[in-house]
Amino acid sequence: MVKNDELFKKVISHAKEYGFVFPSSEIYDGLGAVYDYGQNGVELKKNIKDYWWKAMVQMNENIVGLDSGIFMHPKIWKASGHVDSFSDPLIDNKDSKKRYRADNLIEEKILQYERKGKTDKAAALQIAMDLCLAESNLGGLKALIEEHEIVDDTGSKNWTDVRQFNLMFATQMGSVAENADEIYLRPETAQGIFVNFLNVQKTSRQKIPFGIAQIGKAFRNEIVARQFIFRMREFEQMEMQFFCRPGDEMQWYEYWKEKRMNWHLALGTDAAKYKFHDHAKLAHYANAALDIEYEFPFGFKEVEGIHSRTDFDLGRHQEFSGKKLQYFDPELNQNYIPYVVETSIGADRMFLLILCNSYDEETLPDNSIRTVLRIPPILAPIKLAILPLMKKDGLGDKARAIFDDMRFHFMCQYDEKDAIGKRYRRQDAIGTPYCITIDHQSLEDDTVTIRYRDSMEQKRIPISGILPILQEELNVDAVLRKI
Repeated sequence: MVKNDELFKKVISHAKEYGFVFPSSEIYDGLGAVYDYGQNGVELKKNIKDYWWKAMVQMNENIVGLDSGIFMHPKIWKASGHVDSFSDPLIDNKDSKKRYRADNLIEEKILQYERKGKTDKAAALQIAMDLCLAESNLGGLKALIEEHEIVDDTGSKNWTDVRQFNLMFATQMGSVAENADEIYLRPETAQGIFVNFLNVQKTSRQKIPFGIAQIGKAFRNEIVARQFIFRMREFEQMEMQFFCRPGDEMQWYEYWKEKRMNWHLALGTDAAKYKFHDHAKLAHYANAALDIEYEFPFGFKEVEGIHSRTDFDLGRHQEFSGKKLQYFDPELNQNYIPYVVETSIGADRMFLLILCNSYDEETLPDNSIRTVLRIPPILAPIKLAILPLMKKDGLGDKARAIFDDMRFHFMCQYDEKDAIGKRYRRQDAIGTPYCITIDHQSLEDDTVTIRYRDSMEQKRIPISGILPILQEELNVDAVLRKI
């Protein structure tokens, strides 16, 4: 089993080699922190989103969906606070001319201390950084960088002062450039939910408490976007805003904290790879916040955030728009602005989590190395591979008939090229959980061999048994019942 930096490099290489993720615009030398999803990546990402949507919307009668626009009225971002406060602490190295996020530099130093067993020093630095961030003490951040002799990639310690950098992408909307209005690409999907709160509530006839879920692209002009697809300038969020009575928000905060962790663990991931991290510095809209963190090869990092946003967003949009965004509660016989509990997970980070957690190198009895992605079967890009032992003697026709039947039910792949062992390895490398091999016996008694990815076990089954077996093995409902 490979670990840490070596593992991460192998995951990145594997992702490109097997059609999961490509650098965007690669033939033009790429575009920083933008990636394209290949033929297997787009299927895996779709399956992650489907799993989230089914758990969040289909399985909850009081949660409905929405797809709001990427372009939104610029006053929305003034009301939300993004225009004035959506920024990161930026620092430049005077020698290398490279730019960094100051908090990321300090976080990397904390990780170095932890790896060296200097846990007390790591904890003290974490507390000091959190305090500086909470107080927007930019000078204090630079002082920590200097005190702990933090260097850049070239080894230089010659730093500029720390300053704030707004993360929103601005563009123009209008037919004539000189008359165009400045608008922003949305930096999050949540505001589209808030401004549609009453539209959705009235047309869906939902009563408090209820939620609105959305999957969509967001855009942030990150100072430094590193660690592959973990931090990108164009990314996809899966968010749900849960509207509740004022005073009930902490009850729902605890509810969604547990519910969302169970969603992750239902996939079979080791619980020790996850942890909750409470925010020391609360955002301006929150009265409670935490992250669900996963242990990536580069340390524990946020995958999902859960926030109690109070009535800040609806209240601000009511103030700036001049339109009432209140709910009439028939049980209380009163109007109020609902409080909101948010769950927000990055689809791209969840994708990276699955890749890192699934990648394995296994030494076989003949001392060869099998590279396999142990992706949870319900998320696997290809569910079933159909492999005739050879193309001739009618085996190809038999295999094609099975493929034509199975692809109505699952994403399947037909492969007749190379030796069967090599074809198995190809399917292992993209995470295909089941392979069906058709041989000469198949022509005689309508049986085939099913091979299981993780154990490499092979069983003889009737062709008529393929569908029932896979329907049971790929039962998403059975996974959802664990949540």
